[in-house]
Amino acid sequence: MPRRSDLEHKALQFISRTSDEGVLQVDLWHQLKASSREGSRIAIKLENKGFIRRERELFGGRWTYRLYPKKEPVSIISIKNCPCLICSDSIRCGAYGAISPNVCERLTTWAINLIHEKKSVPGDP
Repeated sequence: MPRRSDLEHKALQFISRTSDEGVLQVDLWHQLKASSREGSRIAIKLENKGFIRRERELFGGRWTYRLYPKKEPVSIISIKNCPCLICSDSIRCGAYGAISPNVCERLTTWAINLIHEKKSVPGDP
């Protein structure tokens, strides 16, 4: 029988692939080939760790939960327009060098703009 941490990892991967539509908890159990009891425990554990959110839903005349990922998988779009990609100093840039991302104004401005853009998207916390 697979270890619980392996099942948690598989569950989180499966839930993450569902993005906005989420997945019914019962479908997760079937995917993991786990019992309903074990599936519920895994879902609760992932929710407590902050990886997913659970919303109660009436499905087929019974109450169940729909599971949604809290974080989207990382994509190349997350670094779109990053100034480091076209910076002429990137060869000499390093954490402890004279040219450093720790004090780069272009990088700081880009990061601050990303934060402001994220806050201005409706429906996001």
